[in-house]
Amino acid sequence: MQQTLLQSWQEHTWPEVKVSKPLPTGEGVIDQGGFNTIEVDELFESVNQAATTIGQAVLFRTLSQPLSSLPDIESRQQAVLELGNNQVLKDSVERIIENAASHEKHFYLLLFGEFLGALGTAKEEHEIEGYGYLQYKRGVRFLLELVDEVNAIAEPESVYLKDIFSKIKVFANSRAYSLMAGPVYITENGIKSKQEREGAFSPAIIFKPKLFKPLLITLFFGLVWAAAHFFPTDVFKVSIEAIPTASIFAVPLLLIYYPIVGGFDRDSCIIPLRNEFKQSTEVAEVLDALGQLDELLSFVKFADTFAHQTVLPKLINADHHRINLVDARNPVLGKVNESYVGNDFSLEDEKLVLITGPNSGGKTAFCKTITQIQLLSQTGSYVPAKSATLTVADRIFYQAPEISHLDDGEGRFGTELKRTKEIFLASTAKSLVVLDEMSEGTTFEEKMESSATVLDGFYRKGNSTILITHNHQLVDALLKQRQGVPKQVEFANDAPTYKLVDGISRVSHADRVAKKIGFSKEDIDNYLAESK
Repeated sequence: MQQTLLQSWQEHTWPEVKVSKPLPTGEGVIDQGGFNTIEVDELFESVNQAATTIGQAVLFRTLSQPLSSLPDIESRQQAVLELGNNQVLKDSVERIIENAASHEKHFYLLLFGEFLGALGTAKEEHEIEGYGYLQYKRGVRFLLELVDEVNAIAEPESVYLKDIFSKIKVFANSRAYSLMAGPVYITENGIKSKQEREGAFSPAIIFKPKLFKPLLITLFFGLVWAAAHFFPTDVFKVSIEAIPTASIFAVPLLLIYYPIVGGFDRDSCIIPLRNEFKQSTEVAEVLDALGQLDELLSFVKFADTFAHQTVLPKLINADHHRINLVDARNPVLGKVNESYVGNDFSLEDEKLVLITGPNSGGKTAFCKTITQIQLLSQTGSYVPAKSATLTVADRIFYQAPEISHLDDGEGRFGTELKRTKEIFLASTAKSLVVLDEMSEGTTFEEKMESSATVLDGFYRKGNSTILITHNHQLVDALLKQRQGVPKQVEFANDAPTYKLVDGISRVSHADRVAKKIGFSKEDIDNYLAESK
C-alpha cells in the first residue's frame, strides 16, 4: 500500500514537496536511474499547477511512482474530463483549493511547529510563540472547513472524484475530527472527545484553546472571597486604602495564573493532540485526498496553459508495449516555446526503432519526449500531442552514458553493461526502453558485437526498444537481420529541422558542432598562434 504524505513527512521537520522517491529497479514503473535521465524534476516543474503544498507533493509522488493499472489511470482521466467539462464543479473545486492553500500552513504549523515559550517571538514559519492557542484554533479549522466545503458541493459523477469526496466527508466520522470540533475532555484515562464522554460521570477537565477561562477565574475569586470571609484582614477590605495592599497579592497571583494555565494547556492538551493528529490514519488520508483533488485540477490547468494542443491519451490493452503519437511535443521544452517542432511516432508490431543523426539534431530531446509523454499518460494527465494511443508500460527505462566511479572496478564499459543487464532483467514485453548509445569504452569491433547481442535480446523479449546511436554500421547490421526500423533526425542547409524522418544518417556533423563551440581545427590553430 502506498505511503501517505503525512507518513513520509514524519522524519522531516517541515512538509516537503519532493519527499517521494522512485521505487527500486523492477518494483515500480521507473527507477532512480530513469527518474534522473528522463528529468522528472523538470517535468514536474512544467506540469505543476497545484496551489497547495499537499497537492504539489501528491503530484510529485505520482510522477515518481506512476500508476501501472489501466483501470486506475482511466478512472483518473474520467475525473479530469469531468472537471474540465463541468464549469460549476471546477469553480467549486478551485474555491476549495484556494481556501486550503491560504490556510494549510496553519495546520502544518500545528503539527510540525517548534514551541518557543511564552516570551519567544516567532521569526520563522515553523516557530510557535506563546502557548499555541492561536495556532491550534487555526490549524484544526483548516480540516473542519474542508469537510464543510466538500459537503456543500453537489456529488460528482466520476468514480475517482466520488472517492476523493467520500474520503474527505468520512473524515467527519473519525475521532480526530471530533477532537478538532471539540469539546475536548482531559480525563484520568487520557484525552476524550465529546462522543467518547457521552454517558460518563467521571470527573474531567474541558480543554478550550484560550487563556481566558471564566470558570477558572470565577473559582479563583471564589477562593479569594472564602479567604476574606474566614480569615478577615485589611487586605480584603474594599477601600481606596486597601487597593495598593491587595495589588501586592493580586499581581503575583495573575503572573502565576498565566504560565500555569497556559503551560498546562500546551503540555497536557495541545501537544498530545497534535501528536495524535500527526499519527492519525484518518488525518493522513484526508490530506492525501485534498492533494489528489489539487492534482486533478493541476492537470486541467496544465492543458489550459500549454502553448500547444494537448489531449487525454487513449489507453489500450496489448500483449506488448505499443505507442502511436501524432504531432507530439516535449512537455518541458514545448511549454514555453511556441515554435517547438512536433513529431509523429509509432511503435506497433515492430518493437525496435533505431535513431541516428548528428549531434544537436534532437535525438535525445525526442526520446525524452516519448518517455515523458508515456510517464504523463500514466498519471492521468493530458499530454502535448494531437492524438496519443498507447499501452500502459509496466516499466519505463532510459539508459544514458555513465561515467565509471573509482570504486566500481569495472570501467566505463562494465558500468554501462551492468546497468543494461539490470534493465534487461527487469523489463517485460510491456516495457518501454530507451538506450542512448551502447557499449562505450571498448573497441569498435567489441562494441558492434556487444550491442547487436543486447539488442537482439531486447527484441526477443518483445518490449518497445528505442536505440539512439551514431553507429550507422550497427543499424545496417540489424536491418540485415530484419530487426528494427531506421529513423534519423533531419537536417536542411546544414541545420537541424528537429523532425524525425525515415532513413539512416551517415554523417556526424562533428566539425559543425566544433565550430559552433569554438574548438574546430581552425580554432585550435588560432589559439596556438595567439599564444606565441
